[in-house]
Amino acid sequence: MNLADLADLAARQLPRSSGSGSQYVRPLPKLGILRHHRPTSFEAAIYDPVIILILRGRKETVLGADSFPMGVGECLLVSHDLPVIARVTKAPYVALLFDIELETLRDLYREMADVSPSTTEPRSLSVHACDASLVDALARYVALAGTQMDAAVLGPLITREIHYRLATAPFGGMLRSLIRHDSHASAIARAITQLRRDFRSPIEIPQLARNVGMSLSSFHKHFKAITASSPLQFQKDLRLLEARRLLRTGATSVSAAAFDVGYESPTQFSREYTRKFGASPKQDIPTP
Repeated sequence: MNLADLADLAARQLPRSSGSGSQYVRPLPKLGILRHHRPTSFEAAIYDPVIILILRGRKETVLGADSFPMGVGECLLVSHDLPVIARVTKAPYVALLFDIELETLRDLYREMADVSPSTTEPRSLSVHACDASLVDALARYVALAGTQMDAAVLGPLITREIHYRLATAPFGGMLRSLIRHDSHASAIARAITQLRRDFRSPIEIPQLARNVGMSLSSFHKHFKAITASSPLQFQKDLRLLEARRLLRTGATSVSAAAFDVGYESPTQFSREYTRKFGASPKQDIPTP
């Protein structure tokens, strides 16, 4: 199946639209389909491990000081939970999002033991041309949407194949590092898991480094290399993104949101929120 046909197949999973705003559906486990009818402004988010295949339009993702533009036929591979900002630069935009699971990768360890090492330094976020075998596997998975029995029987097999295609690809070096429990990539992933679980609590960086079996200097070095952020900044991003989610529901006040995500000072919260999102937290509370 070519990319144009896959784009049509994916779009059929979305509800009919009047042509404005965005739409997102999850027709199968691990699979999301996103459509934007117009270009968007930059939006901050934490990306979970995922592959995003662009079927229509263009997108730009920024991690730290690096920008990653991408277009039709290219995929964004994210190996760790990462703080990014992203925008759609050309619409109509349609993309497939497929969640990557570490346990599935580790289940494939024996079959991937002899994979050749990467010729370039592995990165936690990278853009690559999506090869035909990966496109084919993703297309076969999308085609299972709405077929309950086929999805139940064939879905797990195809999701396993997709993980295999990703981990054995030339650009899958960071995923292969994640498979090894003793790797720096795996240790940082464990630290991120702890930060996401306990983001409301004060963080002791030396203890966090010890928890994942790293020296403090090595921990700082590899955390920055993978996330383009310090652990403290990563925690701050988690807090601010959660506060923004709470405020946009309209169910809380600015002060309540600040305290809920772990801030002791609503004034400091408002200052850091405005610096992060370019607008005060009050502006994200829906008007009645």
